[in-house]
Order: sequence, then C-alpha cells, then structure tokens
Amino acid sequence: MIDIYTDGACSGNPGPGGWAAIIVQDGERLEIKGGEENTTNNRMEITAAIEGLNHTATNAEITLHSDSQYLVNTMTKNWKRNVNQDLWTKLDELISNRHVKWVWVKGHAGHPANERADQLAVEMIAQKSSAPTHFDSSGQIHMVDVSEKDVTERTAVARGTVKMEAATLELIEKGEAAKGDVLALAQTAGIMAAKKTPELIPLCHPLRITKVEVRFQTNKKTSSIEITATVKASERTGVEMEALTAVAVSALTIYDMCKAVDRGMKIENIRLAKKAGGKSGTITLE
Repeated sequence: MIDIYTDGACSGNPGPGGWAAIIVQDGERLEIKGGEENTTNNRMEITAAIEGLNHTATNAEITLHSDSQYLVNTMTKNWKRNVNQDLWTKLDELISNRHVKWVWVKGHAGHPANERADQLAVEMIAQKSSAPTHFDSSGQIHMVDVSEKDVTERTAVARGTVKMEAATLELIEKGEAAKGDVLALAQTAGIMAAKKTPELIPLCHPLRITKVEVRFQTNKKTSSIEITATVKASERTGVEMEALTAVAVSALTIYDMCKAVDRGMKIENIRLAKKAGGKSGTITLE
C-alpha cells in the first residue's frame, strides 16, 4: 500500500503557484514539488495528484490524501469538469491502471504529512513569484536568494518634497543658512545614504552601485524643494530602496539644517517614480 499526501497553492489565483506530493511506501518517504508562474489553486491541486501518481508503479494500491474538496469530490462524486480538461485527462490515464482510494483531509488540522505538503507548495510560490517573499517556508525572516537571477542594468528614480516657509527657502537659495550650504550637504548625505542602504534596511542586499545622483528643484510658489535621486547598478536585484533612501536622508538633512528657523517644515510624498531592469522591465509611475 502506498500513501500519497498532496497539496496545491496559489497566490492571486491566478498567479504564481506551487504543488507538492509526499509519497510514503514501505517506510520510505519521497517529497516532490514544483510550481508555475501563472496558474490557479485548482490546477495546482490536480497537478500535485498527477505528479504523485506518476511516481508510482502501474497496478499499485494507493491512498491519496488531499485537502482539496474540488479534487476529491470530482474523483469520487463526479463533480462537473467545466475547466482544466487537460489535467483531468492526464489524471484519468494514471488512475486507469492503478487502484486509487481518494481521502479528503481537513487542511491545517495538524496532520504532519499534509502540513508538510502545504509548506512545500507555499515554498514553491515564493520561487515562482516575481516578487519573492521575505519569509521562508517556515515563516522565518530571511534575505531573499537572488543568486539565480540575471545580472542586468538596474535603474531607479525616486522623488520627495520638503515644504517650508518662504523665508526659509530664500535663506537656502542665497546660501545664508546659519549651518552652511544646505543643499550641498543634503546632496552629499543622500549619496552616502544610498551606499549605506543595506545597513539601514535589514533585508536589502549589498549592491555594487555605479551611480548616485541627487538633484534639487526649488519652487517659490509652493515654498518647497523637490528632491530627485537616481541610482544605477549592474546587479541581480533592483535599486529602488537605494533611491528612496537617498531622497529620505536628503530631506532629513534639509530639515536638520533649517529646523532652528522653521519648525513647521514638512517632508512629503517620498515615492518611486521609475524603475528599469530585471524581469519586470521598465515601470514608469510618473
């Protein structure tokens, strides 16, 4: 007798999905798993059963355990097969020369093998997702493994605004602030901050940055300074956080340099304006 425990999962439905099967026979245990970048939860449930059965011999006696009522009831109660015909055909071919008993188990009810299958399926979602999670399959925080990603030219542009009194802006533009050249120091601070991002944001990867540019645009009508930071690197992951950090620290430096004369300054609307490179290509937000 062979016991197979299967599970399928999907993020977004449709979206990145994962499946897993645990095959137990004669005291031996085999774990298999896989996933797809764009699928559904039900397709992953059926796929888990197909792959599990594929690892058994013809004429074998098998008990297949699944927490999917969709899968189990379709096979035992003849639920209508309105979709996923390709997978049902494969499954029918496999059970035609095997003796399969279908057993529904309640999900997340503490059954070790079922819980393990769920864990593996969720793990595969993270691998297939274009936005990897910062949590591993056991829920522990980790820095995402990007070693399999391609090295590409990465660029990010971020912006933010510091609003102030008109008199404060005039002091900055004339270089008459008591603490010195506000914008020169804020520019230097932003560049330094971009390079220090992994030390400030715990799960950011240390990157070999090739360019950091911080520019300022003053606006007398709104009594504000808009900060624009551009960061580039040839890397396996993006530089969005570096650009955002550069803007944030530049803004904080302006505040620190002028807070003695203007307690009402406001740092506003720090945001990503554009990113380029990697699998997602170019995304322009403004």
